[in-house]
Amino acid sequence: MGDVAVADADGRLVAFVGDPRRPVFARSSMKPLQAAASLSLAPFDFSDREVAVMCASHNAESVHVEAVRSLMRRAGVPEDALQCPAMRPWDEETAIQSPERRRINSDCSGKHAGMLAACLAQGWPMDGYRMADHPLQRAILRAVLSASGLESVDVGMDGCGVPVHGMPLASMARIYARLTRPDDIGDVAGTARRATEAMRAEPYLVAGRNRTDTAVMQEAPDVIAKGGAEGLMCAGLFDRGLGVVVKIRDGSARASGPVLIRALRLLEALNDGAVDRLEPFARPPVLGGGKPVGELVADFALQRPGSS
Repeated sequence: MGDVAVADADGRLVAFVGDPRRPVFARSSMKPLQAAASLSLAPFDFSDREVAVMCASHNAESVHVEAVRSLMRRAGVPEDALQCPAMRPWDEETAIQSPERRRINSDCSGKHAGMLAACLAQGWPMDGYRMADHPLQRAILRAVLSASGLESVDVGMDGCGVPVHGMPLASMARIYARLTRPDDIGDVAGTARRATEAMRAEPYLVAGRNRTDTAVMQEAPDVIAKGGAEGLMCAGLFDRGLGVVVKIRDGSARASGPVLIRALRLLEALNDGAVDRLEPFARPPVLGGGKPVGELVADFALQRPGSS
């Protein structure tokens, strides 16, 4: 069971499944906007790869780790300043070769590196950059309120230790719609555009091997996609100016990819050929005895506001 919300940049609900007002913590799906806020405070000439990995929940493949190190070198941030949890790489092949737990292996290390770059550029203390009352996190909160159109949001702590923002699904969909039309996002309008351009230019840096968001962006250049923990997937449709948010109610990530791909197909952001090429993510196999015995399939129709 899950919920889907599709909204435009003005916050109008365009389509939905289930309850589009269900509250949700944005988790890592907020990273493109968090990166935009960091970039607005960090006037360094970052490359597309470096900006994309700021927006990432990456696998810690070698290309991701090098991108994080590159942006930290460019900004003059020491690696030991990272305060994200030490982890093994998400990617199985990489973890076999490099099984040690390191902070730079965290899927959030690019986000943290961007935050540290902003602190260094502004002369703010780096030790407490994860705290909600730090000037960096207050700046990010202002960007979240501006993009969502809300007067307030719930604030908790994300898995990597930084503030996480809670709001209705439809408001999160509005944020992704505004990321495709960023002129109305106040002080971070230009850097929001920079963040999404980098995601589109370097989709592999946003996640990596065998990841739904990377695969969708490689197949659909007019779409940005970004997953979050607990069965959350978000997308922005540049040709339509729409945002799409998927939340699986039990938090299972295995269903969020098929639901997002189904929603994008119904919105004509993906054609049948693209869905066929995305089959491992759109219809992942169910295994029994090490062999496929079924598949996970998303089958729903989008409802329109006012329809019965």
